Amino acid sequence: MTSGRTVLTNLTAATLSAQADGYGLIHDAAIAIEADSISWIGPAKELPEEWKDAPQVDLNGRLATPSLIDCHTHIVYGGSRAREFEMRLNGATYEEIARAGGGIRSTVSATRAANEEELLASALPRVDALLAEGVTLLEIKSGYGLDLDTELKMLRVARKIGELRPVKVLTTFLGAHALPPEYEGRSDDYISFVCDEVLPAVKAENLADAVDAFCEGIAFSPEQVSRVFDRAQELGLPVKIHSEQLSNLGGTAMAASHKALSADHLEYLDAAGIQAMKDAGTVAVLLPGAFYFLRETQYPPLQELRDAGVPIALATDANPGSSPLTSLLLCMNMACTLFRMTPQEALAGITRNAAQALGQSEFCGTLEAGKQANIAIWDVKEPAELAYRIGFNPLNRLYFLGEDITKTQAN
Repeated sequence: MTSGRTVLTNLTAATLSAQADGYGLIHDAAIAIEADSISWIGPAKELPEEWKDAPQVDLNGRLATPSLIDCHTHIVYGGSRAREFEMRLNGATYEEIARAGGGIRSTVSATRAANEEELLASALPRVDALLAEGVTLLEIKSGYGLDLDTELKMLRVARKIGELRPVKVLTTFLGAHALPPEYEGRSDDYISFVCDEVLPAVKAENLADAVDAFCEGIAFSPEQVSRVFDRAQELGLPVKIHSEQLSNLGGTAMAASHKALSADHLEYLDAAGIQAMKDAGTVAVLLPGAFYFLRETQYPPLQELRDAGVPIALATDANPGSSPLTSLLLCMNMACTLFRMTPQEALAGITRNAAQALGQSEFCGTLEAGKQANIAIWDVKEPAELAYRIGFNPLNRLYFLGEDITKTQAN
């Protein structure tokens, strides 16, 4: 027996390959793992001869899928907005909550006040909830500092999470998230500060894998965000955008012109934005948690995105103010019930298309030879059951880079 070689047998594999029909199911399948990668996958009866003597793990007919990917989170932050949630449900207006210190500025204040150890301690339980459902790739944004020191602090904490947990963490600088109080009435000056001081510091410490911005009437204009994206690309960083969530400002088309990896939210996206995404290869990331929590009524243009062939990903948008969601399985169910996505689309949205939204398709997101051996094993017979159940986690075991990390997570 060769060290680092394992064959998973007696399973149904949902490969989610882009070339396959539907889930890309292989019944009575086997997956040959060598070191951290999938060496071979197919019907067990076709297992190559050189793998016949490798150690085998019998999965008793369970379902194997690519491990899950949460491609949009704000999981590092200080404080809580639970009191604000309660106030709103007791009839308080947005203005009343703001005067009481609520809203995004309360999170900014709490995040600025917390040290790195405190931010890490509060973030890890949220991360662990995602990992317990089969996540092995996680994007984490900054954006609750809105000053140099705190933005760097948030990104350092996000990097630390990837060192402490069996998960790959990609970090995104979201300095253009909101206008900090010290720049009230001077949004252009703040964008200059982000471009001239913060972004170069982020790059110098290698703290970000991408740059994001919130393009909206309550945040920044397409012209301001374009300045941030120009600077990011000068520094060699890819971009993505929060856009068309509350109105249609054309931010998505602008981001597509910068070859954005993804455009996220998209409730008010129009035909021009969809065409721009298709032309640029930009992934649509839908965030049903925020739609649900904010009780929105404007649905994203799902059928138009389908018709255009734009890849559709899903993510939790885990954040304290509009989507305190740390379950990708529940996110799948929300996408199906609220947006009328199919279970197959939802599963592709947190595997194959989520990988594309992070620029990671070469490495993960499908079960194919040559990809990393990031594999979730589920106590279900049919893939649709993953989106069907509510509040139930059927994860049996999880492989990350070829290693069974289920026990590691439990500890």
